[in-house]
Amino acid sequence: MKDYYEILGVKKTASPEEIRKAFYKLAHQYHPDKGGNEAKFKEINEAYQVLSNKEKRNQYDQFGRVFSAQGGEDNTGWDFNWPWGDEPGGFEANQESDFGFGGLGDLGEMFGEIFGFGGQARKSAKKGRDIEIGLEISLEQALKDSEKEIELEKFNLCQRCEGSGGEPGTPVKECFSCRGTGQVQQIKRTFLGSFTSFVVCPECKGEGKKPEKPCNVCKGEGRIRGVETIKIFIPAGVDQNQVIKIESKGDFGRKGARPGDLYVRIVLKNHPLFERKGDDLFTTLNLSFSQLALGGETEIQDLAGHKIILTISAGSEPGKMLRLSGKGMPHFQGHGQGNLYVQLGIKIPKKLTKEQKELLERLKQKGI
Repeated sequence: MKDYYEILGVKKTASPEEIRKAFYKLAHQYHPDKGGNEAKFKEINEAYQVLSNKEKRNQYDQFGRVFSAQGGEDNTGWDFNWPWGDEPGGFEANQESDFGFGGLGDLGEMFGEIFGFGGQARKSAKKGRDIEIGLEISLEQALKDSEKEIELEKFNLCQRCEGSGGEPGTPVKECFSCRGTGQVQQIKRTFLGSFTSFVVCPECKGEGKKPEKPCNVCKGEGRIRGVETIKIFIPAGVDQNQVIKIESKGDFGRKGARPGDLYVRIVLKNHPLFERKGDDLFTTLNLSFSQLALGGETEIQDLAGHKIILTISAGSEPGKMLRLSGKGMPHFQGHGQGNLYVQLGIKIPKKLTKEQKELLERLKQKGI
């Protein structure tokens, strides 16, 4: 007769936690895909199915075996047929070598929980959710460092309980459901047999403890939804779709877990005069025919509003591009600036006076 206590290497007085730890250790050691013994692996599982179940363990301690509800002996073992072939590790050349159970659906998740292959964490004290928002700014605002205030609705720290989830002065006690472990046992039955896994305790959400009296404001969450005013630093030269990370300004986590981060995606407004391409700016300057033909000086303004005197060469054609060095956007987190490119265009009047028409007719006769 099999001695399940001996198989798991525990005493008959072992606690459920000691049995569970022994099973996890041996399951990792003898797992077939990790070079272990398949027969030993099945034997370990059979022992655990009995000793982890209070009713079955009592039967085993009394009679040396376990009986089913129908009166017969309960076969707590399992027929372990490998999905990939007859031998453990007999994978096709293009299959994954790790024991990930990628195509087995819920079964894969179950194995992950039992053996720790990507299973979910036993504690739920995860940080709060990250938040991403869009922030629209003008092209002028991106010229230099600036700050902008926003109001963001999110989960904030509960001021009454300071994140503990309990009324001030309330003692925190061990969770009755999971006995402080943060996990509860869950049995799943599959075509491979019965498996016991451990999932996050729904009562304490994996904390292993609960305040005797939940906070009246946040109802035990340690956080409440509200609006926070946040200052956002916008560095000079920031560009379209660039993301600014502000640490710890996302949602607060439950029961004092650290907050997530805030990600601010920059959206640049369209400018009526300037178009941005990288750190360079482009604009169009429309001049009259006489200005293009005769040349001379004219005045424009850059994005910052500074006046610039442009010298137009005589005989300049529409489409000609003038470059003004260092009059574009500042380099992001660097030194220097891009350039401003001014494209010359021609301004054709919609209406002409009688005198203007006469002058143009005379120029036309002269071949101009």
